[in-house]
Amino acid sequence: MTVFCQARLNYAGGPGLGGEGVEVDILDGRSARLPGWRQCGFELVERPSAVVDWDDDEQIAEVHYAETEELARLLTGCDFALVSDHVRRRAVPQGEGRAQAPVHLVHSDFAADYDQVIRTAYRDVKGRGAATLARTGARSEDVESARRLMMMQFWRNLGAPRMDYPIAFCDARTVTPAEARPFRYNGYVAGGRSFDALAVEGTARTAEHRWYTFPEMTAAEVVAFRTYDTELVAAGATWFTPHSAFHDPGVQPGRPGRTSVELRVMSLFL
Repeated sequence: MTVFCQARLNYAGGPGLGGEGVEVDILDGRSARLPGWRQCGFELVERPSAVVDWDDDEQIAEVHYAETEELARLLTGCDFALVSDHVRRRAVPQGEGRAQAPVHLVHSDFAADYDQVIRTAYRDVKGRGAATLARTGARSEDVESARRLMMMQFWRNLGAPRMDYPIAFCDARTVTPAEARPFRYNGYVAGGRSFDALAVEGTARTAEHRWYTFPEMTAAEVVAFRTYDTELVAAGATWFTPHSAFHDPGVQPGRPGRTSVELRVMSLFL
């Protein structure tokens, strides 16, 4: 395995989210023989987009949502894939609408009970949520009654191929549900709902975690990663993919700074 760099990741420690910095090897995912998102939780996919202006949130909604829904259906085989919002990440967001700073915490986005939050998410929905139902042909009743719900996320680099704070993904096979604990999250730009996310704690097993990044990503590539699956929750298996921003020691902060976009896709299996 090729090591891309060594970096200090912020694992949760103590009763709060106070960081417990752990030095880890970040492996080069391009040179690794990874089995794909169904096994390890994440996968690099070649997928150009027709979006011309990534600073235009309306263009992203009009063009990229449908593109990403199509990709989610292709990867998962689901009946419907629904995107209602997105987030752009910048090192210094400067109060931009859907822009946020990178997350420097080893985390995943949804706790085990997330289906209780999202099954009613499209009931009497308006705005982009209503547009999602119209675009995909899904009904709110389909979301509420789906036999299986899966959340896939798609991360795309929009800036320089090498940046100050790229993202690393942990092989889901190397982490257990017992190492993660829920915390209430209210700060996500998209959606406007509070929900429980997962913080991954530093434990005796942390040395077994295997972390990967994909160097030199272009805007024609995207990392697909699974963050929730009711089927895996029911089986007691790891349903999440821990991830975190990390500092690339070969790049000074801001020179260049990270610019990326991510979308959450609700995949329905009827």
